[in-house]
Amino acid sequence: MSGEKKLYKYKTLKNVAVRLRDDLNNHHFVLLYAYNGTGKTRLSMEFKDISKKRKKNPVTDTLYYNAYTEDLFHWNNDLENDTQRHLIINRNSRFFEGFRELALEDKIFSFLERYADFDFRIDYDNWVITFNKGEQTNIKVSRGEENIFIWCIFLAIAELVIDDDGNGPYNWVKFIYIDDPISSLDDNNAIGVASDLSRLLKKGKDKVKVVISSHHSLFYNVMYNELKNIEHKSHFLHKNGTDGYILMATNETPFFHHVALLSELKKASDDDRVNTYHFNMLRSILEKTSTFFGHDDFSACINGVEDEVLFSRALNLLSHGKYSIYQPVKMNQDNKELFNRILTAFLEKYQFQLPEVFA
Repeated sequence: MSGEKKLYKYKTLKNVAVRLRDDLNNHHFVLLYAYNGTGKTRLSMEFKDISKKRKKNPVTDTLYYNAYTEDLFHWNNDLENDTQRHLIINRNSRFFEGFRELALEDKIFSFLERYADFDFRIDYDNWVITFNKGEQTNIKVSRGEENIFIWCIFLAIAELVIDDDGNGPYNWVKFIYIDDPISSLDDNNAIGVASDLSRLLKKGKDKVKVVISSHHSLFYNVMYNELKNIEHKSHFLHKNGTDGYILMATNETPFFHHVALLSELKKASDDDRVNTYHFNMLRSILEKTSTFFGHDDFSACINGVEDEVLFSRALNLLSHGKYSIYQPVKMNQDNKELFNRILTAFLEKYQFQLPEVFA
């Protein structure tokens, strides 16, 4: 890493949200990297609530996309006949304020056709959406397709905000807050979404201020590179145990989160609370380190250390997708000791400088 590391500690997510609004006084964008479980979604809600909960002149000023946005839609699966499946829109949300009169189908489809191969129809009388694919009608799209469709609706509305002349239905929007738009996309689509989003936001940089938060390192780094020539702030958000939150400026070190992740693994090892998913995290770091040094395989990162073959086999066997951070499973003692030995060997070989604040 290079450059001065600026760390800021905050007791609550509301304090972090106030800081982000302050950043936007002098910048067009704020980029925020944080792991799942840190509180990104709650932070986005704290951000939009600041202006809504003011004692004097409360206003709504933030158009947001997060997990709650997806909840504005729910399925009627027509369980009785299994033929008239459709997605129901929560018409009471301000999110849909300009939906009926602006007839957004064309705008939505101009984004959707980049990512999917199905069509849709919006029934504004009944506030439902039906989907078609080829000759198949009233189909239920997959969860991933549903998410990308909702994301395209958001992009269409964001484009309206940017093009608004001050008299449209979205003239109340001063900020756009986007949290993890690509949780169910593969890497190719993640790059496409990041590129399309950055192109749209650069078009509106003088019209609306934007916060983008993500746990997806590829998406974050594409956004960072796309926006690096525009006035913006970028941060790494870390949960500081029970003592609140730490915000670290990463303008010169967009990959700092991998070092922070290593610090979390070291602390888990030291505190004897290693779970199965920690093998996934360790392998991910080895793969990124291997790529950085130009190696073809993560095993190069443990080349020459004692028990090299054993470590490589263990990482292949124990780092697989079924281990989830949301359903931690304790390791048996043998695997826990093996994890500690691999981590120690890796840290001794590469001598990472782990910040004490994350230790």
